[in-house]
Amino acid sequence: MRLNADWLPARRIGAVCISVDDVHPAADGDADNGVLRHLRTLLDRHPLLRPTLFVTPDWRPAHLVATRRLGRIPFLSTRVYHIDLHPKGLLRLDRHPEFVAELLRLPRTELAPHGLHHVHRGPKLAVEFQEQSQAECVRAVREAMQIFAAAGVKLTKGFCPPGWNLPPPLLAALEELEFAYVTAARDIQTPIRPDATNAMSGLRDVSIVRPELIGSGRIVHLPVNFQATSPRERAYQVIESGGLLSIKAHAFKHEGGHTMLGGLDESYCSSLDALLADLAQRYGDSLWWASMSEIAAAYAQVSVQLRTATV
Repeated sequence: MRLNADWLPARRIGAVCISVDDVHPAADGDADNGVLRHLRTLLDRHPLLRPTLFVTPDWRPAHLVATRRLGRIPFLSTRVYHIDLHPKGLLRLDRHPEFVAELLRLPRTELAPHGLHHVHRGPKLAVEFQEQSQAECVRAVREAMQIFAAAGVKLTKGFCPPGWNLPPPLLAALEELEFAYVTAARDIQTPIRPDATNAMSGLRDVSIVRPELIGSGRIVHLPVNFQATSPRERAYQVIESGGLLSIKAHAFKHEGGHTMLGGLDESYCSSLDALLADLAQRYGDSLWWASMSEIAAAYAQVSVQLRTATV
């Protein structure tokens, strides 16, 4: 596909992608109202849609709000888990073949890691990567990749760190393991402008409108700028800024004592259905519907071309 100097394919004014976090066997709920059913509905109704599911391959949190009293003791606070945990391996992807089969039946859908366990000792209980060394991060990401392989799932080389936290050792580990992209910034409030940067969750000062290279220049960062609570005008503004409309959803609405505003339930599914139909009608062939890996590859290709041209 021929690309212009601004990373988009020729004759396209903007791009749209959707990603779903916290995908794991227990998150799908019942067959009649689980996230995969809603995702299938969107895929059936929007044949250009190419979602990315960020899967936690060995989900451990039994709760997502603090439940343990020991976590309130100052000396112990950073040394213990503040929540109850599922036994290690209980929700490992390769031990749930029916769930894996449902994932693999989704058309035009790519799968990528969302951490390994999605939990950490201390008060930032869902922020999995905090003080670990590069070597420890490499081991965790490799274990995640091995579980994907054991489950028979081909992953794409993208990564979404739990809690949006991408410390330098994790970024270095992803570079070492030759990941292509990471998504580690979410801003659904900063006004959209071509030069707008992240002031909310995750990496600060990265673009909330476009992809960009981070770290040593080998990994593409893709932002998140839209979720269930965002007004539709924000989507128009991103696209008309020549940007990537990056929509976020989560695999559950209510779990472990926590409510996710972006949980892909019936209501959010209906809202997204209406938004996607509106975008298709409003922009037609000038909109690029792509997966995160396709966008990262396109941006990386343009970056190489531009670097080569300036040498």
